[in-house]
Amino acid sequence: MISKRKAAIGAIILIIITGITTFAFSNMIQITIGDKVFVTKEQRDEWVEINNKYNKLMALEDIIEENFLYEVNEQTLLEGALKGMFQALDDPYSVYMTKDEFADFMEHTRGTYSGIGIIVVPGEDNLITVVSPIEGTPGERAGIKTGDKIVKVNGKEFTADRMDEAVKVMKGKPGTKVEITILRKNKNGDNKFLDLEITREEIRQKTVKAKMLEGNIGYIRLVAFDEKTYGEFKNELDSLEKKNMKGIIIDLRNNPGGLLDQCQKITDELMGEGIIVYTETKKGEREEYKSDKEKIDVPLVLLVNGGSASASEILAGAIKDTNSGVLIGTKTFGKGIVQRIIPLKDGSGFKLTVSEYFTPSGVNIHGVGIEPDIVIELPDDVMNYGTEYLDEDIQLQKAIEVIKSKIK
Repeated sequence: MISKRKAAIGAIILIIITGITTFAFSNMIQITIGDKVFVTKEQRDEWVEINNKYNKLMALEDIIEENFLYEVNEQTLLEGALKGMFQALDDPYSVYMTKDEFADFMEHTRGTYSGIGIIVVPGEDNLITVVSPIEGTPGERAGIKTGDKIVKVNGKEFTADRMDEAVKVMKGKPGTKVEITILRKNKNGDNKFLDLEITREEIRQKTVKAKMLEGNIGYIRLVAFDEKTYGEFKNELDSLEKKNMKGIIIDLRNNPGGLLDQCQKITDELMGEGIIVYTETKKGEREEYKSDKEKIDVPLVLLVNGGSASASEILAGAIKDTNSGVLIGTKTFGKGIVQRIIPLKDGSGFKLTVSEYFTPSGVNIHGVGIEPDIVIELPDDVMNYGTEYLDEDIQLQKAIEVIKSKIK
């Protein structure tokens, strides 16, 4: 008979999952091997009853529990079903996360966690793709680059559909080691595999770095957009303005994005009144994020590259479309869809792609990226960039040149 527990679970799943095609077992025949009966008429009738009362998912769960050779964990089955439902969307950014996975995910938005310090996304080739290493972390020191593909962790193969598992393995106690196998394309397009042994550290990501350059040109580097980024940015901006800043360079290179509200507040400081970005759902529902009239009154340059993604592209797109500044560098990553993050009562949660975003002029850059106003590529032999490496950072050199030409 059907237990009350099964009935309750079935009712819940019926509410959550709709439109699943049902099927019947009425044509199932009795299967025997020797004198062992695998499917009896009574079992068949019970399975039909389950199917009629709930759906295919519940019926299959019962079949597994009754007949699977090994021990079955019902919670594991449920988690697997939920993960499979999101995987069936064929969208690498829509993911169901268990309680532990969701806690790990939310930890990143707070800017502190233990690991190797790289930002990864699911690639279109179903490989785990590095958006960027975080500056000053073990991943950067090990030589991991934007565009690298992580194919193994501790000798075990992982693909993009199991990215959360791979990330969980890469994280761990500070001082412990993890082995990463990287797939990288050479200049001639050939694949090259690199085996790296990296020691994990406590990653305390400072997302804003600032400096006054020669000629009273302000420089602010945004590493990511987490909960503290706008506050840190505003403090640094105010400090530079008090020092008679005459122009400013915002460095978004290898910034993988982050929280939209933090990006919106920063963009509001840099451009005048208008739309920063707007989103649209599949139903055509539109939501606009706007900037007010107040803005900095000095020339502005943004530095971008292939590691500038998501929220970085929102900032870059707004500045370019409104002619509020000049973009210098190389084409950005190209992530123009928006995920909603939903926590559930049991501590689990999910990300679901719910809309796409558009720059002020109505451009969706997903899979395309943003082309800078001035395209300059760093030489292949240049491994570092920023104010400490000004002699070899020709992108920053060009930004300074452009700012100087615009200073009144």
